[in-house]
Amino acid sequence: MKKEFIFLGPPASGKGTQTARLAEYLGFVHIDTGSLLRAEIDKKSQDGILAKSFIDKGLLVPVDLVANIIKNRLRQDDCKNGYILDGFPRSIEQAQKLEIINKEIDNDTDTKFLAIYFDIDHELLLDRIIYRRSCSSCGEIFNLKFNPPKSENICSKCGGKLIQRKDDNRETAEARFETYFKETAPLTDYYKNKNVLVTLDANGDIETVWKRLLNIIEED
Repeated sequence: MKKEFIFLGPPASGKGTQTARLAEYLGFVHIDTGSLLRAEIDKKSQDGILAKSFIDKGLLVPVDLVANIIKNRLRQDDCKNGYILDGFPRSIEQAQKLEIINKEIDNDTDTKFLAIYFDIDHELLLDRIIYRRSCSSCGEIFNLKFNPPKSENICSKCGGKLIQRKDDNRETAEARFETYFKETAPLTDYYKNKNVLVTLDANGDIETVWKRLLNIIEED
């Protein structure tokens, strides 16, 4: 059976970490929409050139264009057994586009689609962002509260200097959450009504959440 997964949840809920890990565990392709767009732009494909024309003007890439890029990616051989899609859909309109894409590609294939929602405490999300630090040399991520470096402001992996992103502050984080819950959160109701939504308790460390995710996948 072909399996198709999407992860839903607010910024810093742990989707990225668990998506990459699950993709490796299942041997599935992890399709990150942002990386996919950048790849198309870098190779100067027709869709990439068109997408860049919007980005250069500070505009959002149209839904139809993003959907077409994703459809072309999902048609590739390495997606035949399944995929994990990250960053799409982000609205009900995009979810409807994805349904059309899957129906066209899957045809009569026996397929299971699952939307996994990362449910997490609001204050924990803020702590993950506000206390987040990244290495300026190797990119390793630390959290001063939950996963601090061995030495203050020094990367435990390579010895590089730790920095804080300008947007890793309470005001910006709150704004990002407000945008998410206004624009993206309705997807949970959409997929719940279609009986394909599973809620994951995303509170806890990486290993704890990973075990919960595996339980969902194995029970499905």
